[in-house]
Amino acid sequence: MNAQRSTVRRRNGLIGSGAATLVALALAGCSAGGGAGSGSNAAAGLGGAPQAGAGSSASSAPAASASPSAAPSTPSASPSPTGPTVPEPAVLADAQINVGEGQTVGVGMPVSVTFAHPVPASQRAAVEQWLTVQAGGVTGAWSWIKDRNLLDGERVDFRPQSYWKPGTEVTVHLGSQTVRHFTVGRSLIATVDVRTHQMTVVNAGRTTRIPITAGQPGLDTWNGVMVVLDKAQKVLMDSRTVGLGDAYLGYYYWAVHITTSGTYVHQNPRADTYGGKENVTHGCVGLADDGTAKSFYNEVIPGDVVKVIHSKDTVAAGNGYGDWNLSWTQWLAGSALKGATGA
Repeated sequence: MNAQRSTVRRRNGLIGSGAATLVALALAGCSAGGGAGSGSNAAAGLGGAPQAGAGSSASSAPAASASPSAAPSTPSASPSPTGPTVPEPAVLADAQINVGEGQTVGVGMPVSVTFAHPVPASQRAAVEQWLTVQAGGVTGAWSWIKDRNLLDGERVDFRPQSYWKPGTEVTVHLGSQTVRHFTVGRSLIATVDVRTHQMTVVNAGRTTRIPITAGQPGLDTWNGVMVVLDKAQKVLMDSRTVGLGDAYLGYYYWAVHITTSGTYVHQNPRADTYGGKENVTHGCVGLADDGTAKSFYNEVIPGDVVKVIHSKDTVAAGNGYGDWNLSWTQWLAGSALKGATGA
């Protein structure tokens, strides 16, 4: 049950959290996107991040940049040792970040920064100069992402060239205003094969295979790499919002949220019959209600990787954290500075 649009204007971060979430769906959705959530971030294990989507507003407005820097003509191998060469852009005063202070995240979690208003292309290089990531020499880069629920220029993400190494300690500075520290936990990568109807979960080197049922033909589960946004023990999924009557109207449990358009990995009673055999959902990944779904729910944390293979359309970079579906060359092309840094 994969929602194809959303009515919520996302201000970044780990969205739709709580013990119970009301979901408004689209096209064949089975979750998030438009709707009203209830519950607390703590209930979904989101590290006590602020209500506005794990974001944090800066405390005071800095001076605006009078003359933003131009992008260098050649890639930079490391940050400038002298720091930014332009005044701190005013947009950083109310910028938000998607990770909570002291949070532990999965190896796929990008650093995602959003802004209250679009940053003009001419000012993006200056913004990037004032965004720093320290992570023990990890090679990474910022890239401007068109978020599904935001305007162009309202989101910029940092990711390494490959997944974070478990145990990495990361410090992020949003200009002079905001600092975040977070830790990369153990590696968990779940690979969903829609042809074999199996999900292979590799958690810190331990492999488990789980029968699943994915999106039926015409309502296919998104292909590609997705990252856990949040999770909720109970989600109300309303198929009436997408013109499907009561096809899946009701509460679904142990729901792991992986796209803003509404894709979840969750308990689905139909998986008791069709798991490992046939794809019958409306786009989500269904797990049996014999304890399988709850066990997976208890294993995952925000930032863990869910990769779907052998499906059709690849999820967009801005539909949740689809950043990893871009090649490294494509990722660098989205940077105003056009180069990687040694974080």
